[in-house]
Amino acid sequence: MKKVIFILAANILLASSVSAQFGNLMDKAKGAVNDATGSSASGITQGDAASAIKEALNKGIKAGVDKVSAVDGYLGNPDIKIPMPSQAQAVESGLRSIGQGALIDKTIQQINHSAEQAAPQASQIFINAISQMNINDALSIVNNKQQDAATQYLKRTTTDQLVAAFKPIIKKVLDETKTTQLWSEVMGVYNKIPFHEPANTDLPDYVTHKALDGLFYMIAKEEAKIRKDPAGQASEIIKKVFGSVKK
Repeated sequence: MKKVIFILAANILLASSVSAQFGNLMDKAKGAVNDATGSSASGITQGDAASAIKEALNKGIKAGVDKVSAVDGYLGNPDIKIPMPSQAQAVESGLRSIGQGALIDKTIQQINHSAEQAAPQASQIFINAISQMNINDALSIVNNKQQDAATQYLKRTTTDQLVAAFKPIIKKVLDETKTTQLWSEVMGVYNKIPFHEPANTDLPDYVTHKALDGLFYMIAKEEAKIRKDPAGQASEIIKKVFGSVKK
């Protein structure tokens, strides 16, 4: 009975538009439970179908992590480049006005490079989250019309672990490049200025959360590609599941 549900889901994904693929999958699959009276001889198992969905998600995750962890993965991407904190904009403007722009640029470079070095740590955390996903979670994600449903699932289930994994690495890089020391000195001076709201001087914490924002942004973009063209993004297991049904 369960095989019939997943075979019907595969047919829907292959034959329908993108909207129908993800909008009607669950309703069609549930209807098959009442109508089906036999079993499939296609050789596709429930495990195959679940693996196909998980592999598609893992593909998007790998692509997103690889992009942000590359040299200048953050720094060279204006969509996720980590700027100076908003509280430090006045400090940045002031230093640039007195010819210290190179110092600010170096600080921003080190901030972004630290995020790039921490990014690979996300891979195993994401893999663990996907491996623990049950079939209901997987189908719910596929069925969800929200283009970043899988990304939001990962965000809910992995953020705490990612913060714990990222922050020590980011802090280490910032410490080694003297960026943390420089930041503390600059912000210490700024926070002593009367009539100014004190700025957050926890640079590793700021960079960690901005790094994760950028990472999830990139994964969401990869997820959108998979949702738009599942077959074009297919891994071998996805080709096995959907290709066998099409034949």
